Amino acid sequence: MSTPIPFNPRWQPFILGSLPHTRVPEAWEAVLSRFPVLPGWPQLPRRSYLENMYTQFSEGFPGLVMDENRLYVDRRRGLDRGLERLYLAYLENDLDYGRISPAYAAALGALLRGEVRLPEGILALKGQVTGPVSWGLTIVDHNQRPIIYDEVLEDAVGKHLRMKAAWQERELRKLAPQTIIFVEEPYMASLGSAFVSLSRGQVIELLEEIFAGLEGLKGIHCCGNTNWEIILRTSVDILSLDAYDYGETLLPYARELQDFLMRGGIIAWGIVPAGDAIEGETVESLVQRLAQLLDRLAEAGVSREALLQAGLISPSCGLGALTPSLAERVMDLTVKVAARVQQQYSGE
Repeated sequence: MSTPIPFNPRWQPFILGSLPHTRVPEAWEAVLSRFPVLPGWPQLPRRSYLENMYTQFSEGFPGLVMDENRLYVDRRRGLDRGLERLYLAYLENDLDYGRISPAYAAALGALLRGEVRLPEGILALKGQVTGPVSWGLTIVDHNQRPIIYDEVLEDAVGKHLRMKAAWQERELRKLAPQTIIFVEEPYMASLGSAFVSLSRGQVIELLEEIFAGLEGLKGIHCCGNTNWEIILRTSVDILSLDAYDYGETLLPYARELQDFLMRGGIIAWGIVPAGDAIEGETVESLVQRLAQLLDRLAEAGVSREALLQAGLISPSCGLGALTPSLAERVMDLTVKVAARVQQQYSGE
């Protein structure tokens, strides 16, 4: 395995996991024509239920049952054999356990079969996995209890998803000089609410379980407000957030954000709204919105120089729920905003 090259974000544009396209060639064309420097394989949830962000990484989990497009773990059937298989693969670092079959990720399958021609000059190739908090809260047992509240299954969730992430990284590193594996955690926005009773230590341990299996860059995306201190204290390399609606929620964590940047952390600013709000926005309005946010963070004590050296531009969230035409408009605007930001901050 080759040593990853240093990664300079340079305000490059990229997208998060999902697209609304149903045909693999069209999805890859949408990505590569706009993001040739930092492409990632697209999840296609409208192509198949198997590409739903929770189903997509479920393959092989102990005791999992898929019944009429519903996932759950049936403890009544016994988990010993499945757990033994998982833990043996984990202890032996047998990454083939984490293989994602083409039926679960058609665009990734096409890429790994050599059917996708990556552009010259690629900086990094991106993959993703659903995070352990969100996955463990969504998948339930036969009594409708989220499996993250089962001590045995909670541990299995972290190790299972670690293997899925590490297998991806191994395969993608055969095709690019650097990799980024994003952990997608929409349910992080519910931490601290009456609906989610997880401790800070549990969350960090679960995230670090996945990060520990990766050698390349590690990212995490949360599309709402959360306790950012928890994420910033992990070993994550790239923090991705919905900066359009929730950018100011970073302000109370200025000290933690400064520490994150000083150790080489990168922020992926989801400043382009991934939805109908795009109708009222322009390149200029979004660049100004980002500039105002950077100014406020600098006023709060975050190094402006560090902020300007460690930025990426993306949509605020995945695009799988949009129409293809609207998704492509969001992608086009993301590329234009990134170009303008690169121009604006190139001399600073």
